[in-house]
Amino acid sequence: MPGPQRIKFHASGSEYFRIWIVNLLLTIATLGIYSAWAKLRRNQYMYSCTELAGASFEYHGKPMAILKGRIIALVLVGGYNLAFQFSPVAGLIMLLLLGAVMPFLVWNSLKFRLFYTSYRGIRFGFGGSLKAAYFHFLLLPILYVVSLTLALPFVHQRVKRFQHTESRYGSQHFSFDATVGAFYKRYLILLGLMFAGGIVIGIASAVLGASLGPKAVFVSVAIGYLWFALLIPVFMNMIQNLVWNHTSLGEHRFSSDMEWGKVALLSVTNVLGIVCTLGLFTPFAIVRWTRYHLESIALLPAGSLDEFAAGADDAVSATGVGATDMLDFDLSI
Repeated sequence: MPGPQRIKFHASGSEYFRIWIVNLLLTIATLGIYSAWAKLRRNQYMYSCTELAGASFEYHGKPMAILKGRIIALVLVGGYNLAFQFSPVAGLIMLLLLGAVMPFLVWNSLKFRLFYTSYRGIRFGFGGSLKAAYFHFLLLPILYVVSLTLALPFVHQRVKRFQHTESRYGSQHFSFDATVGAFYKRYLILLGLMFAGGIVIGIASAVLGASLGPKAVFVSVAIGYLWFALLIPVFMNMIQNLVWNHTSLGEHRFSSDMEWGKVALLSVTNVLGIVCTLGLFTPFAIVRWTRYHLESIALLPAGSLDEFAAGADDAVSATGVGATDMLDFDLSI
């Protein structure tokens, strides 16, 4: 197969807008019940528009299974909020229950999302055990808290290694070789940018204070919010490049060349578009972001892609997929 195979994304904002607005109206009209079918329609469209080496991805999710996961999430969150209305002790018990159940939900979500995704007729899969999921999604976060966030890069690296090395395409597992030190380096760069920005904003506040008086406070706060908001896409850029430049599938490697300047500009224009259109630009913003995110990734094939064999098609529960969506647990970063 000749040269790098970059991912292509063929979705258009106008096409997705029609799907998005119908999904939104039907979800509101059915008091949220249609949200599972909305997710199915959205994913089927997005996956079919994602092409690699001349073939598109497919999504085979089941809406009833997704709906069950969302009902579970609603029960958990509702029980948590109601428990605190009775007593702090009941609320704490529900919080501990939620923490104990979350790794199971995330584990199921990972298995479901991969199993119901296919490429060239071969399904993806996730082989991580439930025991390993509890270690990575419960014990490691506790270490992060106990270390006063100092262990965050270590935890982040271990979670990404678990996700990637336990994921497979057919019978072939992915591999991941980014080091803990590489993650610490990215976090230190982020802290350095935050610190440098804070110094510059402080100096600017002092200078503006002499000429603008009390108004300088509001100007400085606005500049500070803008600066720290721009750091989010910068960090996402660094992490995506780090993760995908150290991921491989057998002899085939991946690469990512996302540029932070383009990410920052895309993020700012998307936010402005959404605000100025009172939210109607949202589907266009999603397509723009997804296109840049995906098209920054390329496969570096070491040979033919026809060598992969299908893996075992084990039944997969969707208990977690709807729940992690509702609980806003992002598995991508």
